[in-house]
Amino acid sequence: MVNELAGRVAIVTGGASGIGAGIVEKFLAEGARVVIADVERERGQDFAAQLGSDAAFRLVDVSEPDQVGALVASTVEAFGALDVMVNNAGISSKMHRSFLDDDLADFQRVMSVNVLGVMAGTRDAARQMATTGGGSIINLSSIGGIQAGGGVMTYRASKAAVVQFTKSAAIELAYHDVRVNCIAPGSIPTPILGSSVSDKTSEELERFEQRIRAQMRADRPLQREGTPEDVAEAALYLAGDRSRYVTGTVMRVDGGTAAGKAIRRKQPAD
Repeated sequence: MVNELAGRVAIVTGGASGIGAGIVEKFLAEGARVVIADVERERGQDFAAQLGSDAAFRLVDVSEPDQVGALVASTVEAFGALDVMVNNAGISSKMHRSFLDDDLADFQRVMSVNVLGVMAGTRDAARQMATTGGGSIINLSSIGGIQAGGGVMTYRASKAAVVQFTKSAAIELAYHDVRVNCIAPGSIPTPILGSSVSDKTSEELERFEQRIRAQMRADRPLQREGTPEDVAEAALYLAGDRSRYVTGTVMRVDGGTAAGKAIRRKQPAD
């Protein structure tokens, strides 16, 4: 389909980089006008300027509900509507050698961004959409919120909360024809993995990421690497009319990782 989102207005939080930037570009290519909300002022402003007049930047910290409400209000004032809300902004918790070593010092910040930010974004977008005949809200979780595992425990807990909240909000907001769905990406190269460690040199960080991604690759049934565009395609589907009967779902975009470990068949001997 071409111009699948023509005439629609969307907000993408955390839209200045990574998966969020991929969603912004996809929505613009499909005819939407998009507000990029992010805490990275310079990066967000530069990105919006590159994208043209259908993109705008707003400096927003989603952990502050008042800022999220102001974001929705300013979007409606500038563009006249809000049809799609993508609650993508998220941060990782710190990775520890063992959960026994975790001081939980980053718990409040991670939960404020990853859970409170999603809840405020859903609520404030739905308040607007309920007055205009409905809309689509897309919350970004992670396979880390679906599939149990060690490491970054606060992050995993926050993303699991997004899944349960999304399903619950979908039930309550269906009355207003507001659809609420969730995307759970996995093994997508973005800066969030590197942000989970802070005590490494650039060379050590590169080796760390290579090791983790090699492990992800070994576990993933599909061998090709996932990309932000893969997640953006899922977001496009959930934003548009093709999914008008879809709500309360969790769409995994993970190359099959959460379904189970890859089976590697030996190559026949010559």
